[in-house]
Order: sequence, then C-alpha cells, then structure tokens
Amino acid sequence: MQRFGLLTPSSNTTQEPEFSAALPPGVSLHTGRVAYRDITLEEQMRCVVELEAESRKLADAEVDCIVFAATAPTLAKGKGYDRELIKRMEDAAGKPATTAATAFVDALTRLDAKKIAIGAPWSATMDKPMVAFMEASGFAVVHSEVVGFVASIELGRVGPEKAYELGLRTDRLEADAIVMPGGNWPSMSVVDRLERELGKPVLANNAVSLWAGLRLLARRDSIPGYGWLLREELRQDRKAAFPAKGMRLR
Repeated sequence: MQRFGLLTPSSNTTQEPEFSAALPPGVSLHTGRVAYRDITLEEQMRCVVELEAESRKLADAEVDCIVFAATAPTLAKGKGYDRELIKRMEDAAGKPATTAATAFVDALTRLDAKKIAIGAPWSATMDKPMVAFMEASGFAVVHSEVVGFVASIELGRVGPEKAYELGLRTDRLEADAIVMPGGNWPSMSVVDRLERELGKPVLANNAVSLWAGLRLLARRDSIPGYGWLLREELRQDRKAAFPAKGMRLR
C-alpha cells in the first residue's frame, strides 16, 4: 500500500472527498492542514507558516509523497516560489513533494500547450499573481475569467455545475488548454464533459494535483471520469497527444 500525503487549506472541504474518490486501489490518502480561511493575499502568506510542521506530521505517517494542493499560495511570490516551497517540504519531511502551481506547469508542458485560458473562482486581485506566474513560466494567457469568491468555505458549497459554466465562459478558440485553479472548487467531476464539448484539455486544480502526486509515486494507472490527464497521460512512456477537436474522447 502506498500513502499519498495531501496538504490542504484548513477551510477546504472538497479535496479530501475528490482525492479519496479518484485514488486508484493500493493508494491511501493522508491529510495535513495549513491555516487558510479566505482567498486573499494576506492569507496566502499565513498559509505557508505551518508548512514544515504539517509536512513533518505527514512524514510521521510514513507517506510516500506530499502534495501541497493549493494553487494561489504556491505561486504567490512568482516564478520559482513553488520550488522554494517544495524544498521546504522535502527538507522537513524527507519525502518527495510538489505543489499545485508546479503541477499545472508540468501538465501543460506534457500536453505541449502554449496558449491557455484561466477560469478561476477568486477575485481579480487574486488572479493577477496567477496570470503573472503562468506567463513567467512560458505560457501565453489569452483570457482570464474570475467569479469573485473570497470566503473559501463558501466556495466549497458551490456545486460542480457552476464550475462547468465557468469552463464554458473561459474558453477561447486560440487557447490550447483551459486552466481551472481553486482547490475548494468542486470541478473534477465536470472535466470530462468540458473536454468533450470544447475539444481541448481542461486542467482542474485537484485533478492536476492528484496526477502530480501519482507521478511521484511512479503510478501508471488509468483513472477514468476526471479528464484526459488522469485517464491517459499517467500510463504513457512519452508525451500523449490530446485528440484533435472532433475526435471521440472515451
């Protein structure tokens, strides 16, 4: 049995159910929490204060990897900040680690996406660091759409249909992929549907974070129901080409 270590914001009510439902047989979920109530610039800094302490607690459970699955706090200080946080976690726990911000970059690179559209649940103020991070990481942001949530707990009460509607509004013809950050945004269940309708990869925060952690575990599973990345890419030896628009997605 492999153990998947998840670091989630304290106000998050979505990640544990979504990760538990999608993890393949032979992998169990173990969670630590870092303080994060509202989706604000100030809370992003508070969120990482407990990073080492919570990583060490997960190490006590002998997890095999640690994923800090929150996007905004892991890119708050720009390109390279996610790597600083990874080092802090790995130094504290002695386990391989990654972040949601890192996972988005890695997934977009694997999918060979150059131009992206971002659909985020937070405010325009919170969106600026996200756009800047993605552009600094080499991606052209052709459009960015926000909803305006500030209280994270309220975001967790919103159903997946709102995420689906956001995905549709976010899409632009020139975008190679849709990026949907927000770990408390219950969007994993609508990724398949959006990909079929839009004909391009849709990367939701929790699906991408899960994919990144399973890569650290060297898993080769095909996990259906949550989009191309989890269904097809994990089991590939090389980059997998997303089907051209109009081709049937299984």
